[in-house]
Amino acid sequence: MKKTYVKNIKAGDFIDDIFMLSEKVLSQKKDGNHYLNLTLTDKTGTLKGVIWDNVDQIASHITSGNFVTIKGNVSEYKGNLQLVVKDMSACDDQSITPSDFLPATRRDVDKMYKRLLHISDSIETGYLKSLMDAFWADTEFVAKFKSAPAAKKMHHAYLGGLLEHTLSMALLADKIAGHYSGIDRGLLITGAILHDIGKINELEYRIKIDYTDEGRLLSHIVIGVLMVREKIKSLADFPEQTALLIEHMIISHHGSREFGSPEPPKTIEAVLLNYIDEIDAKVNGIREFMESEDSSEAWTSYHRLLERHFFMKNQKDK
Repeated sequence: MKKTYVKNIKAGDFIDDIFMLSEKVLSQKKDGNHYLNLTLTDKTGTLKGVIWDNVDQIASHITSGNFVTIKGNVSEYKGNLQLVVKDMSACDDQSITPSDFLPATRRDVDKMYKRLLHISDSIETGYLKSLMDAFWADTEFVAKFKSAPAAKKMHHAYLGGLLEHTLSMALLADKIAGHYSGIDRGLLITGAILHDIGKINELEYRIKIDYTDEGRLLSHIVIGVLMVREKIKSLADFPEQTALLIEHMIISHHGSREFGSPEPPKTIEAVLLNYIDEIDAKVNGIREFMESEDSSEAWTSYHRLLERHFFMKNQKDK
């Protein structure tokens, strides 16, 4: 049974416990010998580690994605905690308690799902509502949708994250649809709910959050389009153009080819969906980053991906 969690670890601690080995990178010292950089995780966070001795032997027997038993000492390196690992061995998955390693939403999943159903039921266009009802009637889909993360790392990367992200986007879509004239509210909300459904199969999330073979080969965008096509086939007289517009929203929701969309948004609803997705993902990702920082500081450390520090003083009471 796991005893020590990342969030409670401090400099000077001796660690003898189980972690998920999220990443290992074999590097070379100036003298030509190898050392190993590690990223270790549990449900509370991430800890960097390094192995200096017996590196080749250890590296050949353990791959990233495995659970490992770690022994080592925690120190500070360049202002961050670092675990200097003395011994690392593979751990049997059957002895693992998944809830020790997979973070989960802090919100009530059933309440979120009911709110999403309420928004879905408010769609006035009959064939769009029929499409959504077809998904909600699929018990296997619903079970996966309620538990899936929305990403491996960047945002809502925890159990229930996909539902949390989708609900937030649907609520934003509803508000924005009423702000601009001429917006097809039903289409925008449908796109918001369906844009990431492919993630239920793109990611695995039983004992770790990682990409499936299907996810790596196809991506959630392609998987999602195929899922929508399959459901539409079961519906009589679904308008072909509407089906095309929904597929376009899924395909273009990342905004550009640079960020993984085969085509950029080419309808107003698709443009809005892209920005709604960007807003919700960014806000969640930044807040998660802030929560991992020292709460006594006014500013975060440097966020490498977004290339800036964030001011936390006005976030302390939120």
